[in-house]
Amino acid sequence: MTALRMALVGAGRIAAAYADVLGGWGAVDIVGVADLDLSASGSLADVLGCESFSNHQELIDIAQPDAAIICTPPNTHHAITIELLRAGVHVMCEKPLALSLDDAIEMIAVADAAELTLTMASKFRYVEDVVEARSIASSGVLGEIVLLENNFASRVDMSTRWNSDLDVAGGGVLIDNGTHSVDLVRFFVGPISQVMALEGKRTQAVTVEDTAQVFLRSETGVRATIDLSWSLNKERPWFLEVYASEGTIQVGWDESRYRLGARDEWISFGSGYDKKKAIRDQVANFARAIQGVEQLVITGLDALASVEVVEAAYQSLRQDDWVTVGIASAATTPR
Repeated sequence: MTALRMALVGAGRIAAAYADVLGGWGAVDIVGVADLDLSASGSLADVLGCESFSNHQELIDIAQPDAAIICTPPNTHHAITIELLRAGVHVMCEKPLALSLDDAIEMIAVADAAELTLTMASKFRYVEDVVEARSIASSGVLGEIVLLENNFASRVDMSTRWNSDLDVAGGGVLIDNGTHSVDLVRFFVGPISQVMALEGKRTQAVTVEDTAQVFLRSETGVRATIDLSWSLNKERPWFLEVYASEGTIQVGWDESRYRLGARDEWISFGSGYDKKKAIRDQVANFARAIQGVEQLVITGLDALASVEVVEAAYQSLRQDDWVTVGIASAATTPR
């Protein structure tokens, strides 16, 4: 198939990770990079061998991409996505899809009306060990899933990063890393019905939560616990543990394994987290979905549900109580 003409909107840390993976990869043809900081877009464009632009409107008019990956801060996702879609450009938008449920619903509605592909980038669904773990869990060999535990807790200085700016990011670690967590939980257990979030004591000089715990109930009664922090390292080799009635799965940074019942023997099934491959597989799925040869792994409905659960988690933080997740996601019919 002909390589898609793809562009990057934004030239920061996330865009650099995409450039590291996509440079020289024949499946896509990177035709432009746009950023308000022209020196940043120029540097990244030099690496990729493409044109640079000072804004996404210029990129649309001159580079004429088929698709774009939005790598800008979250408070810009809604406006840039809609402008790209209205220009006929398919969009992969970095997580979180939007800062509010209303914005997410509008983004999906515009994509549907234009018959264009819109997806949220959430790379952990594309990690080979995560995919294999879900396959093992779905096979029934370990019985029914009872509990999931996810841990994204490590020490990162957030004092000068936009991720800790409320106006830019919409919150702290809960919306940042927590969007990945919610998507992972839904990948294994389906729709979430209730959420409760608790903030840990802040230790960094930031105005948003830097540590949080989230408790989830799925519509089928499965419980999940999420530990999030920029300020604590929980020193655990596993970022995802699945406890089932007949066994356990552990997905780690360097290895993954499972065992049946109370047996001592663990069965290895993977070598851990490969960030580059996950990002490449994510972009490949996006490209193939546009070309009509593959289904999106993360649909518009999945993206919308993540926004909805995170929004409910912040409501729970304010109320200090369980919050029922609404049914707004059922109001749209994503492609």
